[in-house]
Amino acid sequence: MTSAEITSTGTNYVHNISVGGFELVTDEPARMGGQGKGPAPYDYYLASLAACTAITLRMYAEKKGWNLGQLRVNLSFRKDEAGKAHIHRILQSDQALDDAQWARLLEIVANTPVTKTMREGAEITSVRG
Repeated sequence: MTSAEITSTGTNYVHNISVGGFELVTDEPARMGGQGKGPAPYDYYLASLAACTAITLRMYAEKKGWNLGQLRVNLSFRKDEAGKAHIHRILQSDQALDDAQWARLLEIVANTPVTKTMREGAEITSVRG
């Protein structure tokens, strides 16, 4: 089980996050009324997917003895006219991987833990504390 806690500072939209023993800051950009003092919530959403993608692929490649070298995971997020979210993921490596290796990496990436949670959704409950 993992948990996160957020504390509202009362300064526009700047909030302090405690998660996994780390302290993070979140905010909204100035154009949205924030101060731009940290990534916005959807930035963290994409960052979690990018991190899970890179870590999972690195673990898999190490088990196979493949050298991924510098791996890049680029993500973009948009909502269509109906409000449905779309994430586009691009993987790049500075190593010469063959087509079979890339095909396997793309299979693996489709089933990373965070990918599956985002795709399948999560039950979210809320209560008054």
